[in-house]
Amino acid sequence: MNRFLTLLLFFCSASALFAQDPQFSQFYGSPLTLNPALTGAFDGSYRVGIIYRDQWRKVLESPYQTYSAAVDLRFGIDQRRGKARDYAAIGLLFFADKVGGLDFSTNQISLNGAFHKSLNPRNSQYISIGIQGAISQRNLGYEDLYFSDQFNGVNSYGDPTGEDLPANNFAFADFSAGLNYSYAPKQKVGLFLGLAMHHFLSPSVSFYDPEIDETPENKLFSKYSAQFSLQLPLGERVQFIPRALAAIQGPHFVANGGASFRFQLSSSGGLALHLGSWLRPVWNEDNAFGLDAVVGMLGIEYSNVLFGVSYDAYLTDLTNARQGQGALEISIAYLGNYNNDSVLCPKF
Repeated sequence: MNRFLTLLLFFCSASALFAQDPQFSQFYGSPLTLNPALTGAFDGSYRVGIIYRDQWRKVLESPYQTYSAAVDLRFGIDQRRGKARDYAAIGLLFFADKVGGLDFSTNQISLNGAFHKSLNPRNSQYISIGIQGAISQRNLGYEDLYFSDQFNGVNSYGDPTGEDLPANNFAFADFSAGLNYSYAPKQKVGLFLGLAMHHFLSPSVSFYDPEIDETPENKLFSKYSAQFSLQLPLGERVQFIPRALAAIQGPHFVANGGASFRFQLSSSGGLALHLGSWLRPVWNEDNAFGLDAVVGMLGIEYSNVLFGVSYDAYLTDLTNARQGQGALEISIAYLGNYNNDSVLCPKF
């Protein structure tokens, strides 16, 4: 039954798998996949981050798994005139997404670069631009696929198949770019706004060669996204952080909207608790709009270490039929040489 559900999900969502990117509910926990302009947008000299997503574990024997690992560094650019301080940044990102059971996977390694321009002498306002160049590989394990002509007529699918199957892996180059604006004076309202365009060259993502195999060319849709966040102080030790993310990719639309609270638990500011929740409405290629999931998040901030865990409670027909299904995400980040001199982006 689990293998049947995996096969059903794969073929029913095949167009979405090729046309739409995987998503993280903790989208700010993976800034280099969210917007290239967020490369180096942090307090410190370097950042190391990992995020892992586990989806539909109780529905499928082998769940959908997505994770990324990234490191980015920023460098101050000295200016002899004035007090404004600009930054340049580079980052390296590894991303992987795997559909269990059929062993369909996407692996990507990318190099990011960004420049952060200070807009005032107090360095509380920045405009950032970033670009990402990546090499992606997609792979499909044929050993887990069986066709009707393989049935021996008795009890197994051990016969060879006559299906004309293409090579089970291919690679392609991919490029993205983004802008980000941040305004975050200390102990005052902070504003963060970003725009990004992913896959702007629309690379081909077909296992077949359209010229040789005479098949339609399957290109990856460009994705356009916008990110918005506020930091609102509610006293000396509490912050209210509303945020939203919206993305359009071909016929697909997804949004995340909600808020979190940051509670400072120590007088020195080294320990803080984050609690939040948001909703995820979607618009699919069937022109159906609805609420996909409700997300809850818990985060712990200790000195220069950030830890977050979230859970997606899905509201789709599949998960309603099998209660208790959802997606679990875990993220962790370490900020090196944390200085808190400027705030370029929210932590969660």
